Amino acid sequence: MFPLDSRTADRLAEVIVDMGGSYERKGYQLAELLRHAGWAGPPDYDGSPRIPWLREQLDERRDNHAEIERLLCRVCDPIEYDDGDVTAAEFRAVVNEKLIPEGLVVTLVGGRPVIGELGATDEQPRYSVPPDLRNRLGILISDASAVEMLSRRVEETQVCESGGAYTMAIIGIGSFVEGLLLTVLTERDDDIRSNGFFDPRSQRQQRINHERVSLQLLIDTAHAKDWIQLDAKDFAHRVRDFRNFIHPRKEMAEQPRFDADSVMLCWAPVHAILNDLEQKLGPAVKG
Repeated sequence: MFPLDSRTADRLAEVIVDMGGSYERKGYQLAELLRHAGWAGPPDYDGSPRIPWLREQLDERRDNHAEIERLLCRVCDPIEYDDGDVTAAEFRAVVNEKLIPEGLVVTLVGGRPVIGELGATDEQPRYSVPPDLRNRLGILISDASAVEMLSRRVEETQVCESGGAYTMAIIGIGSFVEGLLLTVLTERDDDIRSNGFFDPRSQRQQRINHERVSLQLLIDTAHAKDWIQLDAKDFAHRVRDFRNFIHPRKEMAEQPRFDADSVMLCWAPVHAILNDLEQKLGPAVKG
């Protein structure tokens, strides 16, 4: 579990550098990898031995769970490699071997790497609220009241989840995704903040104000701006569809049978969306 033990960090540094191996990373490639993982103020490689250098970077940020998580996911992400999942799968296998003592595992969910927790039998990874979420929101979003509101919704969602109110928990996760994307898009995009959202499917080509924008358009807009990847977009739409069970008529028509596993699977795309936003946008400018 986070923070990683120092010996686990040592082993991961060796895996990532792959000294003398088929996927050996040069110094500049290590620095590039940290940038791709969305590290704030990523260090430049200083020419020192690579494994100790990377180990030092991991140690300096061992308490920054978000950046460590994003780095591990990036190492296992098909988008990082020219041959896609061929190399990514090899790294996932070795990284996961080193993560076993921590009770963690990197898996592809909806095509995106996310970190889950190993169950007691080590068979099925489990997904829950992203680690250190309130702090991560505070870095990504400048509006403190929005951070407080989103954090409160997650806390209430966890109450529903632990109490067996699985439908309401899933609705809560969808609500959180909606609030997160709405806040980030309106804060980070001057045109959206001033003029509202543009829906390319609308025949009237009119802008949609913040009060009327749908979760579907929020997801599509974030992807169109390249703030979330295609796989994250597609899986987010599944969460959106589940969120729509807030309407009793939909639940009566489809009669879903949500359980704890259903809620768990809805947390996975939240990890992917949050990782993508952090990688693409970096810390918010505080006014």
